[in-house]
Amino acid sequence: MGRSFEVRKASMAKTQGAKIKVYSKYGKEIYVCAKNGGADPDANLSLRALIAKAKKDQVPGHVIDKAIDKATGGSGEDYQPARYEGFGPGGASVIVDCLTDNGNRTFQDVRQCFVKTGAKIGNPGTVSHMFEHQAVFQFKGEDDEPVLEALMMEDVDVTDIEVEDGIVTVFAPHTEFFKAKTALNDAFPELTIDVEEITFVPQTSTEVSGEDAEKFQKFLDLLDDCDDVQQVYHNAEIAE
Repeated sequence: MGRSFEVRKASMAKTQGAKIKVYSKYGKEIYVCAKNGGADPDANLSLRALIAKAKKDQVPGHVIDKAIDKATGGSGEDYQPARYEGFGPGGASVIVDCLTDNGNRTFQDVRQCFVKTGAKIGNPGTVSHMFEHQAVFQFKGEDDEPVLEALMMEDVDVTDIEVEDGIVTVFAPHTEFFKAKTALNDAFPELTIDVEEITFVPQTSTEVSGEDAEKFQKFLDLLDDCDDVQQVYHNAEIAE
């Protein structure tokens, strides 16, 4: 199967300020998801997946409940999705997904992250064609054959499966997320899925080293400090 993939999970920050930032991002995303698709996780599958992901990242229940209650209250902020694309330090492709109630402010904030690190922000579609919108699942295992068989039996459209260092990674089109998750849970009831998310998987990677590597890390830190930024996807392989 052959394509290497590294799932970059932001480690749970130790400082209270960083935790609050994580809680805020999840709260905003849950609010928008519940407002647009309904507050019942059984009927809104996207909300159910988002809540499960938040819990895995140790977001407290009261943060989740407050966001859902706010969505059902009929008032509050009107957040809209915004996506920015471009090239980070060293020429790596970058996608920045945001939720914003002020598009002009968000664009200026994100643009400054590019400008301050010598990166280049582009037009919509500049780099997104270099990524695949995929459902990704990771769990411990040594053999991909029973996993592939279980998924194929349920007619899941599997894109790829990798086994590396005792970790199985399953890739499927993003539209197959819930079908794939259900198939895995039904076939392997005791299985603990460590990563289950819809993400942008780069088709190729760009090695970033030396001074560019330092700039790229600064670039990511600046984006992380932007309140409206929800997710950052890139194809950089930072040389150590």
